[in-house]
Amino acid sequence: MDQDFYKTLEAPTEEVLFKDKNSKFFGYAYPVTTEDEIKDIIDTIKKQHYNARHWCYAWQLGTETIHYRANDDGEPNNSAGMPIYGQIQSFEITNVLIIVVRYFGGIKLGVPGLINAYRTTAQIALEEAQIIEKTIDAVYKINFEYKDINNVMRIIKEKNLNIISQKMEMNCEIIFSIRKSEAEISEAAFVPYYEIILKRIS
Repeated sequence: MDQDFYKTLEAPTEEVLFKDKNSKFFGYAYPVTTEDEIKDIIDTIKKQHYNARHWCYAWQLGTETIHYRANDDGEPNNSAGMPIYGQIQSFEITNVLIIVVRYFGGIKLGVPGLINAYRTTAQIALEEAQIIEKTIDAVYKINFEYKDINNVMRIIKEKNLNIISQKMEMNCEIIFSIRKSEAEISEAAFVPYYEIILKRIS
């Protein structure tokens, strides 16, 4: 059976700090769902740390189709973004953004030192995080006449379907979600009622 849950962060973490040879590395971890949200958070952190030398980050979005990006922001290739992303993979989480802000302390760390510093800061940030499991859900739209409302609501209650929105008029519409592994069983419950139109929308 396909896995129908994923791990992510419950909330943004508090700022963490890692120091190496006078360089300071501030780490942040955020739960995110869109690239626009990621851009806004990065812009906010850049304003907050406008005197910093580098704002390196990595993010991953998606549950079944994964998108990710790792950014070195001027550090040597693969010395910052990928070590940060490696911690996202290590903790097996998604829908997450990790930013590490560096203030240069005057002493070069070399590539191995940078890799260690960015990886360690990301790890500390994630160790501070509350990691939770969420289900991967299927979303359905159901259209029916008002006279069928009792049958529909009974099935929704029996199958523990999560109502996202509803319009109750002469022609009714409900959008609901259900854990992916239970979707087919829930679909089958509506089959005897041929006047009810059920459509999966995601």
